[in-house]
Parts: sequence; C-alpha cells; structure tokens
Amino acid sequence: MSAATRLLRRLAAAGALAIAAPLALVPASPALAVEKGVFFPETFTLSNGMQVVVVTNRRVPVVTHMVWYRVGAADEERGVSGIAHFLEHLMFKGTDAVPAGAFSRIVAKNGGRDNAFTSWDYTAYYQNVARDRLELVMKMEADRMSNLRLTDQVVYPERDVIIEERRQRIENEPADRIGEQINATLYVHHPYGTPVIGWPQEMSTLTREEAERFYKTWYTPNNAILVVSGDVSAEELKPLAEKYYGAIPARPVPERTRVQEPPISAARRVILRDDEVRQPSIRRNWLAPSYRTDKEGYAYPLEVLSEIMSGGPTSRLYRSLVVDQKVATSAYLGYSPSAWDLSSIGAGATPAAGVPMDKLETALEAEIRKVVEKGVTEEEVATAKKRMLAEAAYARDSLTGPAQALGAALATGQTIDDVENWPVRIDAVTADQVNAAARAILGKTNHVTGLLLPLQDKGS
Repeated sequence: MSAATRLLRRLAAAGALAIAAPLALVPASPALAVEKGVFFPETFTLSNGMQVVVVTNRRVPVVTHMVWYRVGAADEERGVSGIAHFLEHLMFKGTDAVPAGAFSRIVAKNGGRDNAFTSWDYTAYYQNVARDRLELVMKMEADRMSNLRLTDQVVYPERDVIIEERRQRIENEPADRIGEQINATLYVHHPYGTPVIGWPQEMSTLTREEAERFYKTWYTPNNAILVVSGDVSAEELKPLAEKYYGAIPARPVPERTRVQEPPISAARRVILRDDEVRQPSIRRNWLAPSYRTDKEGYAYPLEVLSEIMSGGPTSRLYRSLVVDQKVATSAYLGYSPSAWDLSSIGAGATPAAGVPMDKLETALEAEIRKVVEKGVTEEEVATAKKRMLAEAAYARDSLTGPAQALGAALATGQTIDDVENWPVRIDAVTADQVNAAARAILGKTNHVTGLLLPLQDKGS
C-alpha cells in the first residue's frame, strides 16, 4: 500500500480523508515547525444557510461535486431503521424535471460518474464530471433537494431492492454478519448499534409516507454542505451555487439529540460459526471518543497509537504476531475519530495455518496489555508522527479525496480549521499523551470480542 493510500484511509477514518497540489507542510523535525494546512479550501455560506466549500485543483479539467446532508441512520426514529439509506435510493426516483432513473443516465451520457452513500451521521451524493458539465449536475442535484416526487409504483419495488441488498451484503457474508453483531453488542443503547441498512423486520415495513416525512424533515439547504473539488475556484462557483442552491428556501431542522451509552463494566463475546467461513478471525473493540466528544484530549494520541501499533510491516502488531511469533497472517489496530457522538477503536488478527484461535487471542491480548502497562517510547512516537506527516504531503494529490474528507468532517461536527490543523495537532502529540490514552481506552475491560469460526472448529 502506498504512502498516499495509507494517508487517505487514515484521514478518511479521522473525518479528514485526504487529497489535489503540493502542501506547505514539512515532516516533523526538531529544527522545523509543522505548518497548518491540508487542503487549503475556500468557503462561503449562502443566504439560506447552506455551507459551500471549494478545493481548487487545476491539474485536469474535472470536478467532484458533492452534497452532504447532516443526517444519517443514527438520526432515524426507533422502529424505522434503514429509512435514511432507503431515502438515498429513492432520491434517484425522479422529479418533474428529471424522471425516475434519468439522473444517472444523464450524468453517464455526459461522461461522468455518480453515486451516493449513507452512514450513521450523514448522507452524501456525488458526481465526477468534466468542468464544463458542473452546472448541469448542480442544477439536477438542487432540483432533487426540494422537488423529489415519490409514488407507490417506484417506492415499494425499491424497498425490495434494499432488502435484497441486505441479503447479499450482510446475510450472505459471515464477516459482515459478525461485524453487525459486534457493533450491536458494543453499542447497547446508542443508535450506532443499529445497522445503517436497517434491521430486516423493519426494512420490510418501510413506507412511502415515512420516506417522504424523513425527506421533508432533513433535506433542506441549511442542513446541507456543498463541497466541490477540482478545476474551479470559489469565485467561479459562487454564482452557480447562488443560482441553483441559493434559490431553495431554508426550513427548520430538528436538533440532533441522541441517547447516550450507559456505563457497562462487563466484557462481552460474540461467536459466529458458519460453513462459509474459510478464514477465521478475531476482533476486539472498545468504545472511544470521537473528535467532537473528546473531552480528555485522547483522539490525536489514539491516532498516533494506531500508527505505532498497525502502521505497516514495522509496526508492533505485525512485527510481533506475524514476523516474530508467526501466529498470524495479519494483525491491526484501527481507530476512527470521525463521528457525531462516541466512536470506537478495534484490534484484530487472522491466524496462521494451524494456529488455534485461543493461542492467537492470547498473543493479541499480550500485545495490548504490553502497550497499556509499559506504554510506547518517545522514539516510537516521533517515528510514527514523521510517517504520518510525510504522508500528508500527498493529501491533495487526488480529485475526490478533499471533497470526501471535508464533507465527512463538517457533517460530524468538525470545522475547516480542525481539518486544516490536523498536521499541527498530530505533531504536538507526546509519548505521555499516547500512553495516557492507551491506558484510559485499551485498559478498560468492557470490550467486545468477536470470533469468526468455521462450523467444524469447536474451539472458542
């Protein structure tokens, strides 16, 4: 995996994905100060409250156009799980100006690509098109922001589509099924424990009326963020944004109020045995703060810890479990601080041939315990930060990355300044801070352990 790819994944998980022109950024060094700046965006707000962000990249005459809504699966009412994702599908079912199915056909006919995705905290719609087709997709996207027309004839067949999507993506995939169950066990009360796609018994009863109510409640310009990355400047984009999005009236939007997790003191285990499992694995997850909920200052140290533990072939977990002990073929520790509420940190591994799962679990636990009890060194922290900051030099080298990064960050409570200050905040992390975060989060015993096993494996 290239350095740019690793940074992209880390910043995406952090709510600041990466990427489009060289950065005014230098690697960590005793003699050189790390400067603020990742994407260097321009921003303005329309009169109806819609935020607009532009990242200019003149390398090719292409743009990524994205509209992010500050609403996702965790904002759904109880009993209608999957409605946010269902509406994402229904947004392609047409307006009076653009009939059902025509949106994507028009984009493709004009040489572009489009799609959409839903998370717990946001829903986003995007198009990659030539610069001279930007106005076309802005016009169509603004149209469906306020003029979606739904009928029973298009809604209920699409409900069958998302039910089949769940079967294919989750119910037929043991790794995804155990991931869903681990999540539901980790979050016992918070809506992050409910799958984005929805629970099957609730998906089958979703109605057109519920979809329309969700649309009218949340899909309004003052609850949206427009991010455009590529061959355009804010000065060039602003008249188009005002023409198409600025003409849509704002509406009141409910406050994002969600229940919080109760205190849990017990360790929990989830075991899934399935005949389709060819590669067993172990996962262990702990609750952790997100950027927005990080009262103790653990988020950035946990990112550095993740790099130390899992940042390539010289990282602690890979070196110990794969190279030295030879009990695993892969091992990781990953952390994503991008969330509106709390987040999680997870470790995992897959066993080498012939290695019992209990032996792999013991080895993984020993590495976690080692970092909790003995901590990391100043040298490990310095090396990890240098890698992370050196990778940041490639953060603007792609077209879609900045739009994805900034949209996800803004939709989960960060500011542009937060994103742009990521290098400075990473550079400021100390070994003491990493060790305090490791003790506070990985030292907890209320984690969830998941074991994915083949049917014939009777051990746990």
